[in-house]
Amino acid sequence: MAQGKVMDLKSEKDVWDLQNIKRAQLVDVKEVPLLDTTAEKWEEVWRFKARPDDLLICTYPKAGTTWVQEIVSMIQHGGDTEKCDQLPITERIPFLELFINDGCPTSLEVADAMPSPRTLKSHLPVQLLPPSFWEQKSKIIYVARNAKDNATSYFHFHRMNKGMPEPGTWDQFLENFIEGKVAWGSWFDHVIGWWKAKNHYPILYLFYEDIKEDPAKEIQKIAQFLNLDLPEVLLNQVMQHTAFENMKQNPKTNFTNVPSFIMDQSVSAFMRKGTVGDWKNQFTVAQSEWLDDACAQLLKGINLTFRTQL
Repeated sequence: MAQGKVMDLKSEKDVWDLQNIKRAQLVDVKEVPLLDTTAEKWEEVWRFKARPDDLLICTYPKAGTTWVQEIVSMIQHGGDTEKCDQLPITERIPFLELFINDGCPTSLEVADAMPSPRTLKSHLPVQLLPPSFWEQKSKIIYVARNAKDNATSYFHFHRMNKGMPEPGTWDQFLENFIEGKVAWGSWFDHVIGWWKAKNHYPILYLFYEDIKEDPAKEIQKIAQFLNLDLPEVLLNQVMQHTAFENMKQNPKTNFTNVPSFIMDQSVSAFMRKGTVGDWKNQFTVAQSEWLDDACAQLLKGINLTFRTQL
């Protein structure tokens, strides 16, 4: 969401022309489908000036972004929940390439005005990341999630978020997902591109399934990457605060500050299930085999493996 006035949207609903809340269209930017609002402002995104002490949290959409954002925020604030709860996650960590025509400052403008060190968010594939991040050698945390759960979560996100393109049926969406004809492009290209980049830049590459299975280990890994000490008492506070059910009930992380005419959480919650293996409730056997075949072909020789159940 755009920053700054997000908290006031419900009270300012009358200033919105609800007829203009249209589902986004996809526009290719350097052969990657992006939201039309992002494509229109692409030169501004590309020229964004990163700083050496920036931290960028990057994921394919619906791969645990908000979860890791809140983990990082808690670590940075020394486990102080009150400090984390002062602002919604959308205002603490700007989403660089998201633009909403609501008269608010853009995320890029908010980020530019933030004091260092900044924590930022993006869904961009590696080849579209503004070059200043590479030039400044900014630290990046990347989170990857298995394709089946990622596709399932992304489909339901499209259903509830009226700012996203129309998803169509599940069959249609899955076909588009496998072919990379969804916002931010191919899941395969995304996870592979960032996997290769980690060998050349300060990138911590995490897996959603690992965080779910052993949050203490992965949270400590994040703290070490940030050069921050996390004693056991603080680790336990971070784990408790960022447990899925707690985040789902937390208005600072569950996006209930976004009005329902944009995100209709009666259709599907922004924080839906947060599990590994829920894809089994969505996929047919044939669809599961189809995606397995695509993974076997497109991840071949990459030394990158995903777990679809724990």
